[in-house]
Amino acid sequence: MAEAHEQELDGGPAEEEMPRVTVTRRRAIAFVSFIISGVAFLYFVLPKLSGLGATAHRIERGDTWWIAIGVLLELLSFAGYVVLFRAVFVRGPSLIGWRESYQVTMAGLAATRLFATAGAGGVALTAWALRRSGMEARLVACRMVAFMVLLYVIYAGSLLLDGVGLGTGLLPGGGSFAITIVPAIVAAILFAVAGAIALLPGDVERRLERWAAGSGRLAHWVARAVTVPALAASGVRTAIELIRSRDPGVLGAPAWWGFDICVLWACFHAFGGAPPFTVILMAYFVGMLGNLLPLPGGLGGVEGGMIGAFAAFGVDFNLALLAVLSYRAISFWLPTLPGAIAYFQLRRTVARWRDRQHPPPGDVAPAGAIEAAGPLRA
Repeated sequence: MAEAHEQELDGGPAEEEMPRVTVTRRRAIAFVSFIISGVAFLYFVLPKLSGLGATAHRIERGDTWWIAIGVLLELLSFAGYVVLFRAVFVRGPSLIGWRESYQVTMAGLAATRLFATAGAGGVALTAWALRRSGMEARLVACRMVAFMVLLYVIYAGSLLLDGVGLGTGLLPGGGSFAITIVPAIVAAILFAVAGAIALLPGDVERRLERWAAGSGRLAHWVARAVTVPALAASGVRTAIELIRSRDPGVLGAPAWWGFDICVLWACFHAFGGAPPFTVILMAYFVGMLGNLLPLPGGLGGVEGGMIGAFAAFGVDFNLALLAVLSYRAISFWLPTLPGAIAYFQLRRTVARWRDRQHPPPGDVAPAGAIEAAGPLRA
């Protein structure tokens, strides 16, 4: 069972503040200025620099029905994210119901898109909410690793299979070695690293702690350093067990990516037609590397990466520009307002949890007891 791979600590979650960004007037002005200038560059300056001034006006004349389909597909993508969240973090009786799951995931997505932290803002917010629900810190970390593994195994697997297929001609779309085989090699390396981590012994940390007890200061630091890979190994094995258990909630991972990719596909159709889906898939995942740049939500980096990838596949630049900008208008901004609302709703929810978790003395249940008792859902 997956719980066998999750090492828990004694004691409940400590009181801690909700992760937040200290907003000064200067920081707020700089942030708003960046967003405005980024949007202005992408939608007004870039088309003029590229000689596409007339083409840019076509973005206002895209097929409304296809754009509406794109919005619906993006909503389904978010639904998949919520389903995966519950499959990984909510097992058995829990304070986190569907409403709370929505609040945690949407607030986390908004934090990921708005702050230049390569997704760390959303991870921190999610981890904080889980700890406040009564889940122990180490268990949160383990399951957070499992959650990310389930998400990004789809990412790496798509790069590997689609890259090899395009590069060898097994799949339609063509593409150079650099845009097909190179990403596939990177994906293969990621799989090898994850596999090596999963092979770490489950009790490696305990073994090293015993060895370090009487082996001097250096051994102590070595034992502490192995905590991170040991925890990562536990998370990877938990993800593997969730897949083996055939929990339908794990399908939320391919739904999250798949429906979002289909938004880009719909945006191509809104402006005249789409290249082979294999090309859309590859350009999408290559462009998503722009999220690693220190920009809010990868704004600018993702667009540039996707448009450049489509250009490398020989897709018409005008069409790629219109489709990518329309896709990002849906995927980036659609969760922002509901995510901001969910952030404040989550604060009130956590306040309710705190009241429920502090009954009169003598009635307090052991921290983590609810979570530890929950079986893996079949």
